[in-house]
Amino acid sequence: MASSLPAVEEAKQALGMRLREIRKQAGFQTARAFAARAGWSEVRVSRLEHGHTSPNEDDLRCYAEVSGNPRLYEDLFATASNINDMYVEWLRLKGNGLTPAQEVHLPLYERTRHFRVYEPGVIPGLLQTPAYARAIMGRIISFWGIPDDAEEAAEVRVVQKQRVLRDAGRQFGFLLEETALRSRFGDTETMATQLGHLLTVSVLQQVSIGIIPMTADRLMWPNEGFWIFDDDQVIIELATAQVTVKQPSEIATYARVFRELAGLACFGKPARALISAAIDALE
Repeated sequence: MASSLPAVEEAKQALGMRLREIRKQAGFQTARAFAARAGWSEVRVSRLEHGHTSPNEDDLRCYAEVSGNPRLYEDLFATASNINDMYVEWLRLKGNGLTPAQEVHLPLYERTRHFRVYEPGVIPGLLQTPAYARAIMGRIISFWGIPDDAEEAAEVRVVQKQRVLRDAGRQFGFLLEETALRSRFGDTETMATQLGHLLTVSVLQQVSIGIIPMTADRLMWPNEGFWIFDDDQVIIELATAQVTVKQPSEIATYARVFRELAGLACFGKPARALISAAIDALE
């Protein structure tokens, strides 16, 4: 199990390197020259740029303004504020079972108006049936050896989280690899019901479901699954961790990846045909 500490330290060092690049691009080739301009000690600049000291708001604003590019501040601030909570170990998050991990995101779901979701291997939580959700969570519980609360966690996901899906004032864009339709979680009846539910949800006006065929000519490689919540943050679920991204520049990158993947997907009748073919394959 990876520790969150190295990830945080690496993020601090990456931010420090970025501050150093900003300083040099502004024409301050030495830490001493920048320190003199900012009214700091050279040691302070060195500690900030090597990730030994976490920058505060005034530090970041100084780098942005002294470099002559004040617009950098917003992105720098988002990066710095995200460092300590960007990487959450699955075992720590799920130490008390899966239900708290589901409940913690309820406020985020409630305030999000535009969801963009890409999943390469599973049906996204907002589209899951109760039986499919229980099957997925049961396997997670078994793998990690954590308290078995699959029933309660599935109820939070299917009943409380999916409440937003019926709100016509929101937008939902889902992109699934065809593999996600074919990967079995639960028995044949569970999978048939789940895929049938996809067909039902796909006709909702606020919902767009795109399926990327296995035969697609790949212009964009498969990625880890990610969720974009408005333009505020991205959540990526890795094997050992949940990563939250709040930097505007990185959110924009994920939005671009989503657009590229959407270009590979089929929608409407062709997408429903792929779902129906997956149902037929269950027989």
